[in-house]
Amino acid sequence: MRRAPRRDLMAGLTVAVVALPLALGFGVSSGLGAAAGLATAIVAGVLAAVFGGSNLQVSGPTGAMTVVLVPIVARYGPGGVLTVGLLAGLILMALALGRAGRFVRYVPAPVVEGFTVGIAAVIFLQQVPAALGVPTPHGDKVTVVAWRSVQHFAHAPHWTAFALALGVAAVMLTGARIRPGIPFSLIAVGAASMVALVWHLDVARIGALPATLPAPSLGFLDLSAIPTLATSALAVAALAALESLLSATVADGMSVGQRHDPDRELFGQGIANLVTPLFGGVPATAAIARTAVNVRAGASSRLASISHAAALAIIMLAAAPLVAHIPLAALAGVLLATAIRMVEVSSLAALARSTRSDATIMALTAAATLALDLIAAVGVGLATACFLAIRKISRAATLEQVPLDTGDHHAEEAALLAEHIVAYRFDGPLFFAAAHRFLLELSEVADVRVVILRMSRVSTIDGTGALVVRDAIERLERRGITVYLSGIPDRHTKALDALAVLDRLREQGRLFAHTGEAITAARQLLHHTGVMVPPPRREPAADTADTTRITR
Repeated sequence: MRRAPRRDLMAGLTVAVVALPLALGFGVSSGLGAAAGLATAIVAGVLAAVFGGSNLQVSGPTGAMTVVLVPIVARYGPGGVLTVGLLAGLILMALALGRAGRFVRYVPAPVVEGFTVGIAAVIFLQQVPAALGVPTPHGDKVTVVAWRSVQHFAHAPHWTAFALALGVAAVMLTGARIRPGIPFSLIAVGAASMVALVWHLDVARIGALPATLPAPSLGFLDLSAIPTLATSALAVAALAALESLLSATVADGMSVGQRHDPDRELFGQGIANLVTPLFGGVPATAAIARTAVNVRAGASSRLASISHAAALAIIMLAAAPLVAHIPLAALAGVLLATAIRMVEVSSLAALARSTRSDATIMALTAAATLALDLIAAVGVGLATACFLAIRKISRAATLEQVPLDTGDHHAEEAALLAEHIVAYRFDGPLFFAAAHRFLLELSEVADVRVVILRMSRVSTIDGTGALVVRDAIERLERRGITVYLSGIPDRHTKALDALAVLDRLREQGRLFAHTGEAITAARQLLHHTGVMVPPPRREPAADTADTTRITR
């Protein structure tokens, strides 16, 4: 933090300017008010910076977390948020101690992109009532609430609120394309507030923030609701872990020489979520947008994130009355623009064009995020990705009949060998998804005397694959066909031995290191059973002297 303090302080101030309207908007959107959003940005911003595993992360309230919190606030109030925050913090710390941070690398990119699109759609729909200037209708699904808001607006239009929201969103989106470094969100919100103040517009406002936050109290902790809220706490913890680690990965990619510690990052987010609700805030996570602003502003240490939180604290303590003049529609416009900017069309188009599987995974994850809860959406995306990946791998595995290597045999004997011996080669993984298909193929082997299964190219084998090999051998033997195995790698013998596939073959001498040895053994078996008659031995020709003597 002592290397470039001036640059870090300026980066922190820049992030604070960008984060202020977002913190206010997400606080209001969560249902706990603007003070909750600012408290979250301040407390979580400091704690996650000090205890987290990234030098560049900026934590605070996010749209994804707001989506999870809205039903909790509606049903349980601030006490439910406090309970969920404490439980989620403990879960995150347990994940950190269990070194679970490395598992985020296994989340496929289409799942992340579909998840982001779904969250952006939910955030956008949540702002529809405020942007239209109508009371928020009752309903559990954001799509239903947004549709009812549109119907209410159609019967009694409130064009002032709609114009302010649309204007703020347009300024942010246009300004970001022209001059990305300028905080157009704060400029747009300030301009909208001045318009509402000078023209005395009748627009729903955010109530004035108190000069100080209320003293934290554990009296709101709802112990009786812990069993009910445990699932929500798991959702909050999973979301905080996923979004924070993905944000840290993005920050590493944008910087030079920065590498985050995933387990320490989980621990820092756990501390932040454990403490922030005690100060009237909501559960927090790292914010990808604010982290990106921090990196672009030249931040190189945790001082930037800490100074961002300090600047927000000064604003909250010194300029709280000014927030009373911010129209709710203006903050709705900020979140509408934020939701639109969350969707990177080029990245989505590239993934959609890459394979049909990626497009399917993105679409299902986005639809599940909109229709279900966020954790269920991630589960749907991961399950779909696993299913499609397994199907692709199983299709890559093949069972191929290969010609016998009979180059050292006479033409007649080679023809007889090829007539009575058939060799099959496994390529790829021999596991549950492909094993039964191989069993059907082997069951249709023509009427031959010997089958050689070449196993040297099997990349992996599981219990199902070993079971199929055993069943295939038994089925062939019931038809009077002898089976030889060749080239089994040592790493696969454990699975085969566990199902007693190799014991009998070893005793009978039907396991070989090379296919040539198996062909030689098969040839001897055919000679022994009389299928192939050994060629007659040729007597050596007598010399001339002996021939003359016998003639005489």
